[in-house]
Amino acid sequence: MKFQGTENYVAPQDLMLAVNAAIQLQRPLLVKGEPGTGKTMLAEEVADALQLPLLQWHIKSTTKAQQGLYEYDAVSRLRDSQLGDEKVKDIQNYIVKGVLWQAFTADQPVALLIDEIDKADIEFPNDLLRELDRMEFYCYETREMIRAKHRPVVFITSNNEKELPDAFLRRCFFHYIKFPDADTMRQIVAVHFPTIKSELLTAAMKTFYDIRSIPGLKKKPSTSELIDWLKLLLAEDIPPEALQSADHKVAVPPLVGALLKNEQDVSLFEKLVFMNQRNR
Repeated sequence: MKFQGTENYVAPQDLMLAVNAAIQLQRPLLVKGEPGTGKTMLAEEVADALQLPLLQWHIKSTTKAQQGLYEYDAVSRLRDSQLGDEKVKDIQNYIVKGVLWQAFTADQPVALLIDEIDKADIEFPNDLLRELDRMEFYCYETREMIRAKHRPVVFITSNNEKELPDAFLRRCFFHYIKFPDADTMRQIVAVHFPTIKSELLTAAMKTFYDIRSIPGLKKKPSTSELIDWLKLLLAEDIPPEALQSADHKVAVPPLVGALLKNEQDVSLFEKLVFMNQRNR
């Protein structure tokens, strides 16, 4: 299995090398990067390119590692026993299989995405060390060892909200997705908007990177936000000249709410525009 990019995902050479290295080493690929740089989409596109079913586990602040293995529904079993249901005799009827159980017991190799692992409790990664390393775990209720029939291709994403334990990092192949340069960004935009006019794209790209370069922004606009903004510009038929002032100084672009997502950043940007206009 070798990943070489897809029509829908522009993967730089270093990212393709990282994916293939993780597959070769049979280790999870830990992907970090700014929100909106395509970490989750990477798993989806690699699975599609390698023709692997994709199982996804989206982590929340309340997610526990055990949920990825299995959960025992004791409440349902108690209720069924009170009703005299025959299925209470088989405890397996009350084992809810998690995504790791499903991945391990699949009849064919699968891709497994553990998305935004840094949202969970700090102990969450440590609780999965053995399972991801040895590809097995023990179900105490049914007294059976669940072992992987085929080792899944594992993708783990993180937005760097929390530091991950060293013991967990040691078991992963790490890659940081750098923010795309202008040439790569043009390729990404071309995937979504193949017929966009070059004048509009040039003006939009300049505005986008100008905003990203403003010091002090709480949240810089990401790739996904540029795509959303371009979609709005095309839908509203905004001309290129509306994106910048006549002297090419900083101006508030139309539909800026697609790029800046909090009042502090909007206020900072408006102050910068005002200062530029006053200094003309």
